[in-house]
Amino acid sequence: MEVLINRAILEDGLKDLLDYSEVDVLIAGAGPSGLTAAKYLAEKGFKVVVYERRLSFGGGIGGGGNLIPKIAVQKEVQPILDDFGIRYKKYNDEVFTLDPAELIAKLSAKALDAGAKIILGANVDDVIVRDNPPRVVGVLWHWTAIQLSGLHVDPIYTASKALVDATGHDAEIIAVAARKNPELGIDFVGEKSNWTEVAERLVVEHTGKVAEGLYVAGIAVCAVYGLPRMGPIFGGMLMSGKRLAEIIERDLKNAAGAKKGKKKAR
Repeated sequence: MEVLINRAILEDGLKDLLDYSEVDVLIAGAGPSGLTAAKYLAEKGFKVVVYERRLSFGGGIGGGGNLIPKIAVQKEVQPILDDFGIRYKKYNDEVFTLDPAELIAKLSAKALDAGAKIILGANVDDVIVRDNPPRVVGVLWHWTAIQLSGLHVDPIYTASKALVDATGHDAEIIAVAARKNPELGIDFVGEKSNWTEVAERLVVEHTGKVAEGLYVAGIAVCAVYGLPRMGPIFGGMLMSGKRLAEIIERDLKNAAGAKKGKKKAR
């Protein structure tokens, strides 16, 4: 039995890694914006993989507000909540409250049901860059346990048409790309202090492409563009994920159309 169990895990597990070594969209971070984007993109038929460094979903959702088990969203998010089947309570005319555990469970379940693949314990270490024009075409990654052990182990690769930094406050993927590859033209500013209503609006407005092949969503937007943080309200995170999915869908379809046009011209 032991050998059979080993074979089942190794054969199917390594097959999954092989199948998802080249994808349409790679999302770093299984937080609210990353999971929202994954669901909407997978529903459109794109091959989506999410790498999450921890062994759990949700990013900052689980802690609620200072470990009080409730989070807030603005009323504009209601259509997204309904899409995911997330229950909410109307606190007043502007704010709904949600259960953090339900939000995590339903965001992840709907993303998986839509066809996205989520790989836990996977840490994105660097990006793959090409020139003419400068663009990001994938990532280098290794298991988080390797990183935590302090061992030097070379990462392996995953190719992507669109790479999304949904890593949170430090925007770690874009920070690395900006530092190592000035030709990408990324100005990395750093996050400002809290101003909730301004941050919620600007995060959604600034969601999108940072460089060719590289995108940002969620609280990582604040770090890239020097925006204020917003605290324990998650409406902007969800709206950012949905908006990002719309932007990537448009960009990938346009790229596919341009490629098809070039083939016909030949």
